[in-house]
Amino acid sequence: MSASAFAALPLAPADPLFSLIAAYKADTFDKKVDLGVGAYRDDNAKPWVLPVVKKADAILRNDPDLNHEYLPIAGLPGFTSAAARLILGADSPALAEKRVSSIQTISGTGAVHTGGRFLAKFYPRPQNQSVYLSNPTWANHKQIFDNVSLPTTQYPYYYPATRGLDFEGFTSSLLSAPRGSIILLHACAHNPTGVDPTREQWTKIAEIMKEKQLFPFFDCAYQGFASGSLDNDAWAVRHFVAQGFELCIAQSFSKNLGLYGERAGVFHFVSPPSAPADTTTRIGSQLAIVQRSEISNPPAYGARIADAVLNNPELFEEWKENLQTMAGRIIDMREALVAKLKELGTPGDWSHVIKQIGMFSFTGLTEKQVLKLREDAHIYMTKNGRISMAGLNKNNIDYVAKAIDKVVREIPE
Repeated sequence: MSASAFAALPLAPADPLFSLIAAYKADTFDKKVDLGVGAYRDDNAKPWVLPVVKKADAILRNDPDLNHEYLPIAGLPGFTSAAARLILGADSPALAEKRVSSIQTISGTGAVHTGGRFLAKFYPRPQNQSVYLSNPTWANHKQIFDNVSLPTTQYPYYYPATRGLDFEGFTSSLLSAPRGSIILLHACAHNPTGVDPTREQWTKIAEIMKEKQLFPFFDCAYQGFASGSLDNDAWAVRHFVAQGFELCIAQSFSKNLGLYGERAGVFHFVSPPSAPADTTTRIGSQLAIVQRSEISNPPAYGARIADAVLNNPELFEEWKENLQTMAGRIIDMREALVAKLKELGTPGDWSHVIKQIGMFSFTGLTEKQVLKLREDAHIYMTKNGRISMAGLNKNNIDYVAKAIDKVVREIPE
């Protein structure tokens, strides 16, 4: 019998985040704390099904015409149209002028992939220009672009000394980037740092990118979840559109609707005001070909839930209240953690935890400190010191603060 053609296939490394989750689940310690998972938890450390999602689900289940037929290749039209209005604004000139092509995707990951596949095939890059990723960025970004054969490089983003934005490094990198380079931007609640540019800084970033003719690719996974305001969290995207950029957006509804396992997302391509009238139609036709060859049709359930919420005024208003609940609890946990560390006299300045925004905080804890926390206190977080603020609650905040205080004293930076 002949040997397998794959006998020499190397074993791929396990995904670090999902390995961390598995280690947490296998831990039998009664006070263990999960600060690694990127999913919202309530004050009892339980997954929270948004009340508005329960209502939308009930509407679907009671619909006598509900079926399990395929969606169109481009997805559920009511969902994708509403998603475009959500991120761009209902009064967006790009929408009024029909310059937006939208296609439903397998959540935000699928939207980044679909966008990458489209750009790899059609975006002119005569010098093989790279996709610029922030340093650091979401761990999946690089391998998604690698898989569609788009080269990647990094731009400075996080400044460890201040635990804030390296704005000078960021803008210097943009100024030196070859014309036509693709710049991946986090629309809000930067993952993993929680550090966002101010509006003034976004304005400067847009000026430089316009001057250098750089292509913006926004990844928006946290609209409404970051600040509690859908409009505030979409400001950067809308500003770039108002400046006349040609750009694309990967949009996820995993976090802000809690539809993690339902994989509801949309990819939007926004053409510039100067584009020929049929540009949107041509782009949409090619996106449909990409979609057909990869997943054929997107999943229906999450899209139908989102469609119901986004297009029903009463449900939409309730959703905004649910968003404020989630964002508000995370802000409360930031303030509580810093207050506890101050009370303990923990070495260092922890004010950055409050200044950062969204689900995550880049604590500044070193890898040695992180591993010590896991070993001694059974507190799980990624090795770079990123914590999910949603993992903190009234029942574990004292325990976590005391453990951080202890490890910082035992293992100084």
